[in-house]
Amino acid sequence: MTGAYALDALDPEEQEAVRRHLAVCPSCTEEVREFSETAVRLGLAVAVTPTATLRTGVLERIATVRQEPPATPRAARTPRGLRRWSQWALAACLAGAVGLGGVAAWQHGLAEDARKETARAQAANDAVAEVLAAPDARVSTSRLEGGAVGTVVVSASLDRAVFAASGMAPPPAGKVYQLWYDDGGTMRSAGLMDPGATAEATLLDGPVNQASGVGVTVEPAGGSPSPTSAPVAVLAFPRA
Repeated sequence: MTGAYALDALDPEEQEAVRRHLAVCPSCTEEVREFSETAVRLGLAVAVTPTATLRTGVLERIATVRQEPPATPRAARTPRGLRRWSQWALAACLAGAVGLGGVAAWQHGLAEDARKETARAQAANDAVAEVLAAPDARVSTSRLEGGAVGTVVVSASLDRAVFAASGMAPPPAGKVYQLWYDDGGTMRSAGLMDPGATAEATLLDGPVNQASGVGVTVEPAGGSPSPTSAPVAVLAFPRA
């Protein structure tokens, strides 16, 4: 079951059985490491980001399509009291129309935010792909806390690194996983992992420089200037 374990394709009971076996079987541990490394490289190599038109196009249409008014029958001559009520209803409709103008502006803002977010995601994916495709890209995979598997890809020519994990539990509420470069024992922030997508690849912020590895800690939402918890993962960078 080592291949299925590396791909997170086992149920919890099977995963626990494999973890117990890996604790006493070096050959299977090495097999899982190799499977995980290959799966990460292949998965990241074929990752595709949806085009900007897919999401932003829908949001733009929301902001431009007019809502159909409710159908109302032709009114007969109404008593004076009902006429006064109708005046109040008209005033309420006018106020509603003003409010709808605010909704349209809000929807336009959502569309603009979606375009910016898509552009940022595309740029990040392009940078990850560049590191993976670099001729000098080197890969190192290790088992992490709780049976997760972590992979780091480093390109010396680009001076960049990518971290990917499989099987990591979501961070606690109000917390986030933060990445750190290990500069000879001094930890330098390398960015935050997406708390809702702990299995995706993350491009580390900043150059690798002389860092010897990467660590992962649990930090308050928004990150910390320095680690505030013991690392949940530490991976050494592969060397030529």
